[in-house]
Amino acid sequence: MEIFTQTWHWAISGFLIGFVMLLLTYFGKTFGMSSNLRSLCSMTGIGKKVSFFDWDWKSQRWNLVVVLGAMIGGYVAVHFLSDSSNVAINPETISQLQSLGFDAPNGKLLPDFLFGSDALQSPKMIAILIIGGILIGFGSRYAGGCTSGHAISGLSNFQLPSLKAVIGFFIGGLIMSHFVLPLLF
Repeated sequence: MEIFTQTWHWAISGFLIGFVMLLLTYFGKTFGMSSNLRSLCSMTGIGKKVSFFDWDWKSQRWNLVVVLGAMIGGYVAVHFLSDSSNVAINPETISQLQSLGFDAPNGKLLPDFLFGSDALQSPKMIAILIIGGILIGFGSRYAGGCTSGHAISGLSNFQLPSLKAVIGFFIGGLIMSHFVLPLLF
């Protein structure tokens, strides 16, 4: 069981992701998580009113299974296969985050500062989470996909728009972490 509870080397994970992408390319499929929202909305029949959702969602059923598998796999990993000692963050990063009010991970995946019960009672934190969610949704739609779709699937298929999107994601992340986060906290 130790092989499942410890962090894998990046080369092993990278090889497995590459292998899955080769299989998807072979079968003519593309991977992305945000496209599942379109499928879920299409299933409701909203396509009769909004043309973006008027498409054959049944052709993407396999991708809905991927989302279900990611949710089940995440639950199993966190509740049965996690080892809090393998959360390794640079001590300098921890001290910088603590200066902004974020607590050290201590084996947690999400900081209590943003996602704890006290944070959900703060209007400022609720506003940050809502605005952040809207921006992520808008950005995914505007970029034609999410980070996983562009960075994993798009780049592995040599798509120039995905390269541009990934560069934009990284630049946005750097701006957010170095300039905007200190202003918010």
